[in-house]
Amino acid sequence: MRVRTEQIGERSPDAWGVEGADRELSEECGVFGIWGHPEAAQLTYYGLLALQHRGQEGAGIVTSDGRRFAVHRGLGLVTEVFHSDHLQRLHGDRAVGHVRYPTHGGNRLENVQPLVFNYRGGELAVATNGALVNAEALRHRLEQQGSIFQSSSDTEVMVHLMARSARGELVEAVKESLRLLIGAYAFLIMTNEKLIVARDPNGLRPLSLGRLGEAYVFASETCALDAVGAEWIRDVEPGELIVVDRDGLRAQRFAPADRRAICAFEYIYFARPDSNLEGVNVHVARKRMGKRLAEEAPATADVVTGVPDSSISAAIGFAEASGIPYEMGLVKNRYVGRTFIRPDQAMRELGVKMKLMAVRKVVEGKRVVMVDDSIVRGTTSRRIVQLLRDAGAKEVHVRISSPMVRHPCFYGVDISTREELIAADKEVEAVRRAIGADSLAFLSLEGLLDAIGRADPPSGLSRGYCLACFTGDYPTERV
Repeated sequence: MRVRTEQIGERSPDAWGVEGADRELSEECGVFGIWGHPEAAQLTYYGLLALQHRGQEGAGIVTSDGRRFAVHRGLGLVTEVFHSDHLQRLHGDRAVGHVRYPTHGGNRLENVQPLVFNYRGGELAVATNGALVNAEALRHRLEQQGSIFQSSSDTEVMVHLMARSARGELVEAVKESLRLLIGAYAFLIMTNEKLIVARDPNGLRPLSLGRLGEAYVFASETCALDAVGAEWIRDVEPGELIVVDRDGLRAQRFAPADRRAICAFEYIYFARPDSNLEGVNVHVARKRMGKRLAEEAPATADVVTGVPDSSISAAIGFAEASGIPYEMGLVKNRYVGRTFIRPDQAMRELGVKMKLMAVRKVVEGKRVVMVDDSIVRGTTSRRIVQLLRDAGAKEVHVRISSPMVRHPCFYGVDISTREELIAADKEVEAVRRAIGADSLAFLSLEGLLDAIGRADPPSGLSRGYCLACFTGDYPTERV
């Protein structure tokens, strides 16, 4: 098994080289796949545009006409990576696509997905959202057995496991390999003959199935299905493997879903407001978070404003429940990337300074409630509080529509160490002083779970969500 080096469009002779590769790379990304549509490349492009909020550092599309692959990928936004001539060269009626941001290490083309491999049965393209907890242990074992890695992605670990599987048939090799993985993942694996889709047994990362005429469509969020006019059919189940080929669609289990645990941060921050995750609309859930927050932590103020874009729904809910008018007190420069998913702290600091401005006419002389979805490092909150004060706000009361983030995430979210978390060893008052607010309050864990409001939640304290960044209770082993 080896990684293919060629790509259509902008060629790079060392695009898949290993020299200088960062072995600690993990990702929080977006995936899109389609099978059986003559405009597969164009639709995948639109699907990736709808998922752009999930990663802004790189994008790629691989298509197939049933005989050979066409590949294009690059660094930057979807609109920067793909032009019309690139899409015209991506032939075929089946495709997988990916948008990426790096949680660790450099932003290198070699790690932009989908990764493409030559293996014993032909060509293989793999796109993944998530991160493997045991990736390093598996990589070490595979290297001892003779495997040579050519990228730093967790995805290549999966492919090497498949290549070394004793199972001759690809689907069986995939199932055998998936059972060795620990962590969060939504895999799209495409060959010239079939598309294989898998979601981790805990369902940590979302993945949905839709139909567009006779075509099957898969996406990290339902907003991408809507963007291409596909009808949502259902979510891919935790521990489920789906195969699509010329005979249609077949679903089977590769592992039991013993502990469902979709990431709560999908509802709080990552997902688009128009997406539905496991039957819950994200905007509705965030609005309920804001309403519950107003009940738990009321404030005496003149105006409520939300930090655009992910906090707007919660701010509207807070305003409705409190009776304090909602105003657009903060304006976002939409041509600057999200600060939480910038690749390093220096860039985050610069991004915050460029990203938001306060509306003086709204906040001057006012007691302002600033609703935000979370406080992770404190970078954004501290800067926004100061922005509001500089614009003349008399008081700034910060309300956070999630609990305090005290623990790192090992499942692909960019909070990998406790040291970078402002609330890791601080109580609310210490965080309040650090960000410079007049008051600060967080939504309770129970309030968050009630607000998300799954119709039929699994039993247990976590109610079917991963809350590890709040509680330290991880749904998988930590290797």
